[in-house]
Parts: sequence; structure tokens; C-alpha cells
Amino acid sequence: MKIAIIYNRDSQAVINLFGRPNREKYGLGTIDMIKKALEEGGHQVKTFEGDKNIISALEDFMPSVISGERPGLVFNLSYGIQGRARYTHIPGILEMLGIPYVGSSPETHAVALDKVLTKMVLMQKGLPTPKFTVLDTPDFELPLQDDLKYPLIVKPKDEAVSFGLKIVNTDEELREGVRVIYDMFKSPTLVEEYIDGREVNVGLLGNAPVEALPPVEIAFTEGEKIFTYEDKKGTSGRTLEKICPAPIDDETAKKVQKLAIETFRALGCFDSARVDFRLDKDNNPYILEVNSMASLGKSGSYVFAADKIGLDYNKLVNKLIEVASLRYFGPMAVEENSASLYEDPKMISFSYLTQHRDKIEEELKGWTNIPSWTGDPVGLGTMIKKLEKRFEDLEMQKVPEFTNNRSAWTWESTEGFEGGTLMVVPIDVPHDGKGGYPIPFRREPEWLYGEGIASSRAGITCVLQAINALKISEKMEEKKLGVFIYSDEGRGMRYSSHMLRLASEKAKEVIIMQPGFLSGKVVDQHRGSKKYSIVVEGPFQRTGAHTSTPDAMSWFLTKSESIRSLSSPGEMINVAVQEVQSERYSILLPHRVRATIYLSFLDSDLAQKTEEDLYKIFDHSDTEEINVYIQKLEERPPLNRSERTDRMTEKLKLISEEWKLPFGTESGLLPTAGGVVPESTGVICGFGPASRDMFTPNECIHRGELLQRALLLTMYLLNT
Repeated sequence: MKIAIIYNRDSQAVINLFGRPNREKYGLGTIDMIKKALEEGGHQVKTFEGDKNIISALEDFMPSVISGERPGLVFNLSYGIQGRARYTHIPGILEMLGIPYVGSSPETHAVALDKVLTKMVLMQKGLPTPKFTVLDTPDFELPLQDDLKYPLIVKPKDEAVSFGLKIVNTDEELREGVRVIYDMFKSPTLVEEYIDGREVNVGLLGNAPVEALPPVEIAFTEGEKIFTYEDKKGTSGRTLEKICPAPIDDETAKKVQKLAIETFRALGCFDSARVDFRLDKDNNPYILEVNSMASLGKSGSYVFAADKIGLDYNKLVNKLIEVASLRYFGPMAVEENSASLYEDPKMISFSYLTQHRDKIEEELKGWTNIPSWTGDPVGLGTMIKKLEKRFEDLEMQKVPEFTNNRSAWTWESTEGFEGGTLMVVPIDVPHDGKGGYPIPFRREPEWLYGEGIASSRAGITCVLQAINALKISEKMEEKKLGVFIYSDEGRGMRYSSHMLRLASEKAKEVIIMQPGFLSGKVVDQHRGSKKYSIVVEGPFQRTGAHTSTPDAMSWFLTKSESIRSLSSPGEMINVAVQEVQSERYSILLPHRVRATIYLSFLDSDLAQKTEEDLYKIFDHSDTEEINVYIQKLEERPPLNRSERTDRMTEKLKLISEEWKLPFGTESGLLPTAGGVVPESTGVICGFGPASRDMFTPNECIHRGELLQRALLLTMYLLNT
């Protein structure tokens, strides 16, 4: 499980430093011990300061989960940066974010930190606590209300770790004690009767049921019998002894344990807490306060008592994770060591993918940071070498029949892919290689960025992770699977399309791993495209020359105006000039114009008619000094919805419902390899994660969909 340890120590990253600063801090040694204990417990652990950056930090470390996946959990050590209710800050943020955490809720911390509210709750529940009053300022009137008698205890109303704690015996000492607290904390003072006797505390662990740890006595060998801040920090100059189990009779021990549990429940505590008592001369217990965040310092009473029941430090820390997990998630439907888990390939695969989310992103990062533009043979060669190694590790063999080692490579499982599923992924990033630099991988809470991350890398990662999940679930040997890799997406599959068509004829179904749309939508229909190169050549002419023969640029511009009329949105026909370049000498007008024209379409017959109209537009028979050369550079067929796409989408819909994954279908504007697949073979496109800003420096994929698509692909393959 992913566990984020949140604490407050050095950071003051807030918008304004305003209000009462926090004086409580965990030592770095304790934080490190907790981290190591959790890591030894098999968890993935990271530490964070609990400041204003915590939301983005947690989004990055533990992104939103899919249904059935156990979310990460926060081990909360945060006392807050500032303010009167600082204990509540991180729990409140975590509840807003929907992240489970160890420890009590914001409302419990708010009550426990306010000693007056705590005593009011205790009194309402009939639980014993010393008589008290509250003094707002040092200018109070004597005698005190409630017939309080000296000696008395003064302490801040809402501070912890015994800040400002003092015994007073006279009116003068009382007024001075209240003044010190008021000056230091700008806080009302809690004044309560001092119980002259023994100090005992009881740690609580768990929820249903909650377990009371053995009572711990704080033995005072010298000085006043109160546990001061200086005592807790070791600066008082005296030595205090902790004794556990406390040397009290069984009846008293059971009584304070019972009262501690009742107090725990009265305040609505979760997972752990510590209740402090004083015992009078007759062993009658009085509840002093509740520590809703019992210290996990190695020398603290809570850790000391836990050790006495066999919970050493590592066991105690991991026990806290266990009780919090039980509270949030209930008894696990399938225990991690249960044989039934390992008998269900789906659960094995689900567990593998959800527990290795970070490794999936790391693999994606590795592929993204390999530049392989369409015209970069070195980068493409690097990609193929790494893929060969990965497929070898996955026990897949290269298929020479559908591999030309230039633009197409095919691998298959032991059973081959005839009558099975063929997955198709490009490895080139469409780019002419002129200028610019590769865009490195970067991670944001919701989006993952990088060169070709949507057009290529995410698809590769999903395929490899799905196959790996099948291997781990021991289902790979019986699956008919193939992977077709091609390197000329940037050239419209000019060289690889024929080989893909042949390979697709052998398969039953083809899955195109290019990006889909948000909300889990795949592409069941997309447009085709044609790309033309047009070269217009004209006479050499000086600028300003008077002639009836147009120059090449003027002639092209006149004709290109007619191109707009070829587009018909209603018929899903679009024609556009993508690029224009000209050549000229010195001050002469352009004598040659090169243009690229792009045609996208859904209906092939309409596309053919539009092509004929395009040729007519550039007819140059009306002038002998203009020559036009038209060449078709690319032609990519469309994919139309049909029974073969419907079969696959219905199957995907059922799987998505079973695993509570988002799913839908959408029509795509961009051509894909799906148009090459013959009519006899089922096909679905857009199986990769949803993308944004394709083919730009800001190209990215939706982070959550990376896991969702890998899982959906895995479950689909398991069902075939």
C-alpha cells in the first residue's frame, strides 16, 4: 500500500504566517523510524510536510483510484503549522480529498485540543474529571466560582504537551499564572483543582473493539508531581520514571482502562489515543485530558505500554495501519495470502496492475524519454532493440512473415495470434526532424506529458503491462496474441499498411492502441485521409513587370480559393491547404510553388469525387506557361461503424461494467491503422488513454486512464 507520512517540522509554506504558531514537532529520528517500520511492513512510503503544497504532493503520489483498488493511506503525524485548531488542518484536507488516514477526525481533534470542551463532554457522559473554571484574562475577580480550593492547576485552554502547566497555591500565584498564559498564548486559562496523588495514563489502540493498553505510571521522585513540558523535553533537570504496568491493584487498573475506553468513545476517537488520569489517595481516578494524537516518540508512554503487550516499535506502527485499514475498508473480501486470490487470474491481474501503478508510469517515462521521430533511424532502432528485449522477457517470438525490419515488426505468443487478438502500436513520433528538441517526460497530478506520449508511448506501455499481467496470472501460454509494431505513422503507414493488412487477415480481432477520449471512450469510427503534393511551375518574372501571364504564386492563390468550396461538413468532407513553400531568384517573383493539401473523409465514394474535383481545380490547360504536377503522398482508409466494431464494443461494455470502469464510444477525426484492417476482421481503435494537445509540445495523456486502459485491455484479453 502507498503510505504518505505527513508531519510538521520545518516548512512554513502558507499564504500568511498569522495566528498562534505550532510548538509541537516530531523529531526527524522518529519520522525516519516510522518510515522504516512501514517499509519493512511491505509498504511504499514517502514523507511530506503538512503545508499548503500537500494537496498537489498527494495528487502526485497517490492519484485517484479505480473501483476495487485500495487507495493509499496517510499516516498522520501533523500537529499543524499555526492556529488554534491546527490538529484539524490535515485531517480536514484529507477528508476533502477523499484520502484515508490514521487517527481521529477533525471534530475529535478540535474537541480534544480544547480542554474545556473535553471536560464538558466528560461531565455530560458522567465521567470523573476535576472541578474547574475558565479565566479569560488576568483581570478576574476573586473568589473563584465553583468553590475551587487551592492548590490549583493552571494551563492554556487549548494547548498540548503541558505548555504553561503550573501548580498555584495562592491568589497571587494564580493571577501570575493566568497572566503568563495570557501573554504567551493569548488564550483563556483552564483552572482546575489539583488532585494530589499518582499520575497514570492509558493508551488506546483499535476501534471495534478498542483495546486499552496496560496503564503507565509517571513516578515523580523529586519536585512537584506534575508532568511538565520541560519534563517531556528532558530539560527539567530531574529524572522521571515510567512504570508499566503501573503498580496499582487489579481493580483500579481495570477501572482506569474502562474509563479510558469510555472516554475514547465519548470523544469519537479513532485508531489510537491516550487518556491521562490522576489517582487520589483513595485510588479514585480523575480524567485530566485526552491526547487524540498520542506521541509515537520512542520514549513516550504510548510506545512504552505497547511494547509490554508484545508490540515492538515496528509492529506497533504497522498495527496502526492495520486498524485504520480495517476501519475504512472492512475485512478484506480476499485476504492477500488467501489461496483463492491466486486461483483467480482476473484478481491476480487486477492486483498486479493496481499495486504497480508507479512502475507502469516509470515504464511509460522510459519509453517517452527515447526520441524516435519518423525520420530518425537511430531513435527508431533504439526503440526496436528495447522492445525486442521486452518481448523476449515476455516469452513472445518474432514473426518473420509479418516483419520486414524496416517499417513493420510482429511478435506473437506461444499459441500464435491466428484466430486471436492482434494489438497494433506505432513507435514513431510524427515529426520531420527539422528543428526543435525532444520533450521530456513530466508528471502532473492529472496529466502525464512527454514527446509522443499519446500518439505512441502510452499504447506501448498498456500493451506490455497487459501481457505482463497475463504472464503473472499464468494465462499467457494459452492466449492467442500478437503485437504489430510499425514505424511510419508519420508517413501515413505508406510502407507498413500492406503488411498490417496481411497480419490482420490472420487475426480474429485487432485493437489499435492510439489515444481514445476522456471518460473511457474508444473509437469505433474514424475518418480516412488523403494527402497530395502539388507543384506549380511558372515563368521567371520581375517584380512589377507588366504581363498577361500570371506568376506561379498568383496562379496558385487563385486556384486555392476554390479548395475551400470542396469542403462539406454535412458530408464529413474537409479539404485544407496544410503547407505552402515557394522558390524564387533574387528579386524575381516565385517561379515554383510547392503545396501540401489534406483531404479527410468518412465516405470513400465522396472522397473519390472530391479528389477528381481537386484535379480539375488545378487543371492548367488554359495556359501553356504554367505546369502543375500532382502526386498522392498518402491514402488512409476510414473506419465505419459496423457489426465487426459493435461486437467488440459490446464485449468491452460488459467488461467495463463488471470492473466499474468508464466506457463509451466516439467518432474520431484522425485516421488510424484501423482503416487498413480488412472487413472480415473485428477492429476497435482509440484503445489508448485519452489525450490532449496531440502532436504539440504539450501532448499529454490523462493519468488515471493509463491504469484504466491497461486494466481494460488485460481483462479483455483474459475474456478472449
